[in-house]
Amino acid sequence: MDPFRRRKNNYISLVLLLCLIIPVLAGCWDRAEVNDLAIILATGVDVSKKEEIELSVQVFIPKPVEGGQQEGVSSGNNSSQTLVRSAQGVTIADAMSRLQEKLTRRIFWGQNEVLIIGEKLAKKGIGDQIDFWMGHTEPRERADVFVSMDSAKEVLESMPELERDSAKQLRKLVDTQIGVKVTVKDLSEMLSGDAGAAVIPWVAKMSPSNLGVNKGKNIPFIQGAAVLRGDKMVGRLSDKETRGILWPRNEAKSGIITISLKDDEGFVSLNLLRSHNKLIPKISNGNWSIKVKTNTDLEVIQNTTNLNLLNLKSTKKVKRMVVQVIEKRERLALSKAQKKMNADIFGFAEAFQRDYPGTWKRKKNEWSEIFQKVDVTFETKVNIRRTGLSNEKAKKGGRE
Repeated sequence: MDPFRRRKNNYISLVLLLCLIIPVLAGCWDRAEVNDLAIILATGVDVSKKEEIELSVQVFIPKPVEGGQQEGVSSGNNSSQTLVRSAQGVTIADAMSRLQEKLTRRIFWGQNEVLIIGEKLAKKGIGDQIDFWMGHTEPRERADVFVSMDSAKEVLESMPELERDSAKQLRKLVDTQIGVKVTVKDLSEMLSGDAGAAVIPWVAKMSPSNLGVNKGKNIPFIQGAAVLRGDKMVGRLSDKETRGILWPRNEAKSGIITISLKDDEGFVSLNLLRSHNKLIPKISNGNWSIKVKTNTDLEVIQNTTNLNLLNLKSTKKVKRMVVQVIEKRERLALSKAQKKMNADIFGFAEAFQRDYPGTWKRKKNEWSEIFQKVDVTFETKVNIRRTGLSNEKAKKGGRE
């Protein structure tokens, strides 16, 4: 090959190689070291005494893992794990900028997994705060949302017994799938949906710890749910009422149902294996109705009655009682949400919009009045997949 052509080819190859390498080398120019960041684990938003937004953050304090301590297990002294800082502003963005002035490290929102809203702010309205959170580039849309009875700041300052911090405590509680679990994205979709209502886990008054270093310190726990209509809190549901809304929302994933039977001493406890729920709407002669159709599988985990659950007659008796318990919980939640709070937290609006798009388009502005008059019926099918071993009483000739 001609020497000139060879040099030319080598030159072209070198230029192409540099073009590939330079972008890679330039990728680190704006990197931030962990030691330069204030890593936010959870955020609380309240209304201050001056009626401004009070923004509180739980900041993680890095420290080496102590020898012999298992990962994820708290040593009991949470005071050195996190710190809480607050700032006030006329808007949440203003409060964020003032908060940065109080921290020597740049605030990093990428690890924020919990957003707690104080009750006072929830009753005043949270639309602006959720819109800001969804539009901000750093905070996670998948962060879990809670409404607290006490101020959000108090919840962040609390010290759980088993977990590293209150943020992890709350995440673990909603991950059990026994109650409702709502992210920022879920909340935004609920508030902007046809129903215009939302339900959020409720952080109740905190009970004092009885363990060592944390003795006397408050720990957060979840008790029911807050109900929003529009973007304002209009009431709350108890634990039992909250479990009642899970079936129509197709969110019943786990839990234990314990029943007692007439004329039989003792109890039968059943574990929920799976559940499928469907809303079947109907509009006839101007009357709006909806059927909540449930098909659920359970297994018996304890039987302290004299019934032999290997007997078909006894199994049918248990099934009938389970159906009554499920539908009683549903009616309890429905009565409070429909009659007292007028908040469609069940997804009825979406069901009517899906099956009757034309009628819905004409009537959606009247949904607030229509919802209170919707006739709701229930069709519940219970399947007991495993009855377990018969108890000793049944083996000795107990009742069928």
